[in-house]
Amino acid sequence: MNAVKVKLCSHCGIHFDCGDIAPEKKCWCNDFPPIFNLSEGGDCLCPDCFKNSCAIKIEEYVATITQETALNNKAKYLPKTTNLIEGIDYYLENGNYVFKPWFHLKRGSCCGNGCRHCPY
Repeated sequence: MNAVKVKLCSHCGIHFDCGDIAPEKKCWCNDFPPIFNLSEGGDCLCPDCFKNSCAIKIEEYVATITQETALNNKAKYLPKTTNLIEGIDYYLENGNYVFKPWFHLKRGSCCGNGCRHCPY
């Protein structure tokens, strides 16, 4: 049996399923970077509102990064994840993945490939 909690998005008001019902279960939101806590934004957000809120928060943070501060940014200290999120880590252009500054900042250093959005 796959039980879920039904929650109400504190931003848009729609109902959505939360998978975080037991210690061994993790919700879909755990795939996102832990960049803010719920006390900043009310109760849980639906997947669309959560993704949008994360993207805004990340863009605000990335805008403060310079080449001088990129190496010591806080993104590289976040827990590593194997999931890439479209619109946050990358966007698609002509069928190709284009990595955004956030993806590079999480890596923690320049790879030397001349990436378009490299902050280093």
